[in-house]
Amino acid sequence: MTAQGVPLRRRVLVVIVSVTAVAVALFLVPLAIAVNILYHDQAVAALQRDAAWVAAAVPDEPRGPLKLPTGVPGDLAIGGYTKSGARLFGNGPAYSGLATSSKDGRVHDAVEGGFLAVSAPVPSDEGPALIIRVATPNAEVEQRIHQAWLLMGGLALIVIALAAGAAVRQSARLAAPLERLTAAAQALGGGDFSVRAAPSGLREADQAAQALESTARRLGDVLARERAFSADVSHQLRTGLTGLLLGLESALSRPGTDLTPAVRAALTRGERLQEVLDDLVRLSRDNRTPAERLDVDALMEEIRQEWHGPLAQAGRRLTITVEPALPPVTAQPAAVRQILRVLLDNALRHGQGEVAVTVSDVGPGMAVEVSDHGPGVAPDSDPFVRSSGHSHGIGLALARSLAEAEGGRLVLSRAKPPLFSLLLPGHDI
Repeated sequence: MTAQGVPLRRRVLVVIVSVTAVAVALFLVPLAIAVNILYHDQAVAALQRDAAWVAAAVPDEPRGPLKLPTGVPGDLAIGGYTKSGARLFGNGPAYSGLATSSKDGRVHDAVEGGFLAVSAPVPSDEGPALIIRVATPNAEVEQRIHQAWLLMGGLALIVIALAAGAAVRQSARLAAPLERLTAAAQALGGGDFSVRAAPSGLREADQAAQALESTARRLGDVLARERAFSADVSHQLRTGLTGLLLGLESALSRPGTDLTPAVRAALTRGERLQEVLDDLVRLSRDNRTPAERLDVDALMEEIRQEWHGPLAQAGRRLTITVEPALPPVTAQPAAVRQILRVLLDNALRHGQGEVAVTVSDVGPGMAVEVSDHGPGVAPDSDPFVRSSGHSHGIGLALARSLAEAEGGRLVLSRAKPPLFSLLLPGHDI
């Protein structure tokens, strides 16, 4: 199923460019208005200055052509007007409504006839009798404003383009680790538990990568343990089933033999096999039962009842010794029972003489030792190695894994005669 939604690269690009564009617009619009006002005010101030210079140089009753003072630009439209707005001399419209505004003795400005014009009264003792009007084409002022706006717009586009470039780079930097994590997760889903994600420099992405790596390692370990556990369980069940079938076949091979003892023995072995199966299934589940104090006496009684008969049939003796005042130990009874079954089955099949089970206090924990008088283990061999050719490695490997799952250890304390020790840590209850 394909995931839906907007890709991260596009989303980051759109967000950054949109935010940048909004920010530029919020800054640019007020700035454009301010530039418009500034350029207009500058033009008006220049015209007011020129009008004041001309008004100061014009006599109350001018005769002849108007002589402009030094410094006044020559491209201005300068004219003299009466208080009623009629032009007396110079350049400008025949009538100016702006000129009539200056009869109050003040300077005024307005856009008139496509020109930005300023009117200023000529100083006089009897009040303003002559009005000087100075004008410049308003298109020139607007052209300057528009040029400034174009420059500002170009700078805004450059800023947005730079933001888009930064967004592309940042989106790639953010999306690349997630894409690598996606590929690693897909590989993990395909059964590759060796996935590794390269560091990206982003703390959150690196934390996710580390969590994924840790999960992959744990899953790999769990799968390996499950496979080994399945192989060991198969061996244990096959061994019990083989013994049951051999007993039945032996009884059937003797004509006229009473089959009742064989059937009873088969039922006993079947019940034991069922109990072994129940214990192993229970131990293989993830939702293990809460820790409980191990009832050593009850467990040893089970061992006595289960193994006294098989050993006695082989002419061998079973001795169980439990020291008093043992420290409290929390463990799964099913796990400890299966470990002891493996050790006792190993002693029955490969050992000789008396089989001794001793439970003793070893300081902070408890030790359960199983020994016999058999030839033991060769010095150069490891009895816990899983090998189909080994005489007892598969069962002992299962026992060791069960011991480790309970926080304990199963060790070969003595090779000849063999002595196996199950060490269980003590816990306060």
